[in-house]
Amino acid sequence: MMTLKKCNICPHNCLVDRTKGKLGFCKAGSKIKIAKYDKFKYEEPCISGRNGSGAVFFSNCNLNCVYCQNYEISSKNMGREISIEELSNIFLKLQENDCDNINLVTPTIYALQIKEALIIAREKGLNIPVIYNTSGYENVETLKELEGLIDVYLPDFKYINNEVAFKYSGIKNYFEIVTNAILEMRRQVGNIVLDKDGIVEKGLIVRHLILPNHVKNSKAILKWILENIGKDTFVSIMAQYFPTHGAMNYSEINRKITRRELKSVEKYMYELEFNNGYIQNVGKNEEEYVPDFNLSIKKH
Repeated sequence: MMTLKKCNICPHNCLVDRTKGKLGFCKAGSKIKIAKYDKFKYEEPCISGRNGSGAVFFSNCNLNCVYCQNYEISSKNMGREISIEELSNIFLKLQENDCDNINLVTPTIYALQIKEALIIAREKGLNIPVIYNTSGYENVETLKELEGLIDVYLPDFKYINNEVAFKYSGIKNYFEIVTNAILEMRRQVGNIVLDKDGIVEKGLIVRHLILPNHVKNSKAILKWILENIGKDTFVSIMAQYFPTHGAMNYSEINRKITRRELKSVEKYMYELEFNNGYIQNVGKNEEEYVPDFNLSIKKH
């Protein structure tokens, strides 16, 4: 049974009593904490849609990535506490604001509270797709608790090598955990289904952020996806990396990726003959990287 009393919500299994104010790895208590919520237009085209994605940014995280671009939210406890009822109302407010979906950003450590909020919101008329936008470091049993409430899973797949995962994110068993989680997500929602306008309705999209000097890592991840969940899987390759937070302490990742690195990963993606996916747009100059997905969907 998944519980906050002996917290086993994520793979850390800290077993602290969050209902009594005890804090584990993620530093989250029993109440939901969010940094902000708003209409967001900088996701993949099928998520940003016509009107924007209704993004809710949750505070704290169960990873400790040295290059986190949202570190003020993930590790500095920025945000405000809200009730489950308030969260359900936020979902409905985003729907009323014509958002194409609800985008739960870094939701893992609040999964049980989110489940309750979604049930309440659905009873009150929430009917747009719900996206679970996660680092991928998930407990399969927790994901099963969400079955039927999540329409789209959007996990990040960061590392193929656990030593690299520990070095940059403080996680020793990343590969095994994330791959099992992705397989469970695929079981629940299958391949992506788009509406007539190309907006996502259901399915799995796997994201991967290219790290400088780690092209082999990116290619190995693409190969795993192909061999384990197939070439029809939507893959989203992100080129937006820049050194921030603690990344400056690691010389090998203390720069943006190069155009050569990006093109090498892109070429390999085509060689594997994926049918669907995105490559994040970049500017004309090697140092000019645009943090959005302006390139059209890739279909072979």
